[in-house]
Amino acid sequence: MDRTEKSAVVGELNQTFQESGVVVITRQSGMTVTESSDLRVKMREAGARYKVTKNRLARLALKGTPYEALEEHFTGTTSIATSADPVAAAKVAVEFAKKNDKIEIICGALGNKVLDAKGVEALAKLPSIEELRAKLLGVIVAPATKVAGVLNATPQKVVGVLEARARQES
Repeated sequence: MDRTEKSAVVGELNQTFQESGVVVITRQSGMTVTESSDLRVKMREAGARYKVTKNRLARLALKGTPYEALEEHFTGTTSIATSADPVAAAKVAVEFAKKNDKIEIICGALGNKVLDAKGVEALAKLPSIEELRAKLLGVIVAPATKVAGVLNATPQKVVGVLEARARQES
């Protein structure tokens, strides 16, 4: 890899770090191509990315990003999982590591907050942005749905409810 290629890799990694909501550093040893491909597919499906990195280039790419504090963790055979969603990459990495002992969660970061392996596991247990949006939408829509149900009730049911209420007051 010549100097221009290295510069391009550093620039691409820097851009990835700038755009990511979370970065998870993993250490892998002995993973087969099939296992690695399977992990990449799962990451893509979750809206995350997984990349084996050269430590020296990754350390250079961290400069000027919220993840500069991760620099010391780039030793050995490292890879990074990143996603804009602050939970997606952590969720997939932790889930994959539970099933495959050839990958180990080293640490991660959520913005400038560095997380140890247990912190990454705790982050992975949180609901994703999409799940939270769906729940919030359900909470917002529920009252409107009830009102619409009442308004769409047959007039006879409405009259019945009004008569019952009048009887209670008498």
